[in-house]
Amino acid sequence: MALDGVRALVFDVFGTVVDWRSGVAREADPFLKRHGAGTVIPTAFADAWRRRYSPAMEEVRSGRRPFTRLDVLHRENLEAVLPEFGINPASVPASELDELNLAWHRLDPWPDVVVGLTRLKARYIIAPLSNGNIILMLDMAKRSGIPWDAILGAEIVQAYKPMPQAYLRTADVLAMKPNEICLVAAHNGDLAAARACGLRTAFVPRPTEHGAEQTTDLHADRDWDLVVSDFIALAERLQL
Repeated sequence: MALDGVRALVFDVFGTVVDWRSGVAREADPFLKRHGAGTVIPTAFADAWRRRYSPAMEEVRSGRRPFTRLDVLHRENLEAVLPEFGINPASVPASELDELNLAWHRLDPWPDVVVGLTRLKARYIIAPLSNGNIILMLDMAKRSGIPWDAILGAEIVQAYKPMPQAYLRTADVLAMKPNEICLVAAHNGDLAAARACGLRTAFVPRPTEHGAEQTTDLHADRDWDLVVSDFIALAERLQL
């Protein structure tokens, strides 16, 4: 079997497990209309907010900033992005900004996710290996019935992917060797970082993560241990 010796499957979440773009756009739409930005395309707002995601984490990865949970970074990024759409964040009640920030807690999984994970859970420990913080992952799972065995990720290991510590400390938390863990992700770069740390790898494309015009991560760019179309296909390849 392709994953002989693997005991745990860990999953990238934003883009791989959940459709962040559609979920953020759905939550942003009424907010934008209330604040005089009704002509803004909600997915464009979601994209602009997301573009600040990696630069904000890079401040932590570089050591220029102590570890800061993703909810805080998202909230700061929200205030920073609003002026791009003609909204002064100082004019919006803090409680309303806090509520919009929770959009990231209410993202929908892709249609194959819950069924596929439930099958995979029969043999493997399944958990997120995400840059998301604990309560974000918990809220998302409770809302959609995502059947994690544990919540892992940046807040547990105090490091953001693709830092090696994000993968190696996850293995340590699970009391496993890196090669006993397989990362499942829709992003070739995430898988490359995991492989460099000794983890096994499975690529699941999400060709509409960034919308219909997506040009990145449409195909596996290396010989990952497994390449499958979705989580149900992954379960089938693993004879589950």
